[in-house]
Amino acid sequence: MDGFERFLGLLDYPVYVVTAASDGERAGCLVGFAGQTSIDPARFMVWISKANHTHRVALRSPVLAVHLLPTDRRLAELFGALTGDEVDKFAAVRWEPGPHGVPLLDDVPARFTGRVLDRVDGGDHTGFLLSPLSAHVPDPAAASLTLKGASDIEAGHPA
Repeated sequence: MDGFERFLGLLDYPVYVVTAASDGERAGCLVGFAGQTSIDPARFMVWISKANHTHRVALRSPVLAVHLLPTDRRLAELFGALTGDEVDKFAAVRWEPGPHGVPLLDDVPARFTGRVLDRVDGGDHTGFLLSPLSAHVPDPAAASLTLKGASDIEAGHPA
């Protein structure tokens, strides 16, 4: 496994905040495992830790929102270092309700909403396969936070 861990250490890709809503409950967390899975039809997979408060809400949510993050790390630290079990993260940010009440963060370089098509057990994470519903990209040239830029944020829950 040593070689595989070194391989992973070479990777750098965007990190995201994924938000969910169900039965009047909102949740959101920092996600490092995500990516496009199909061109036609368009599909995107996000992986959420089973230890996470957002996981429990996402399991019941028909729609998730995926947000690229600004490089200033404020949102990454809020959604990555704190747990929704103890803190209302949405009280500290500007957001608006989206489809099925899913929170849409305002101060992000880009975001999309996706209908949950399937859930896949991936070990300590569950994969949520999304079919895009809508996207908001106010500045296509805006930089976004990457895994290496967020690697020192201590998680609110163990993976």
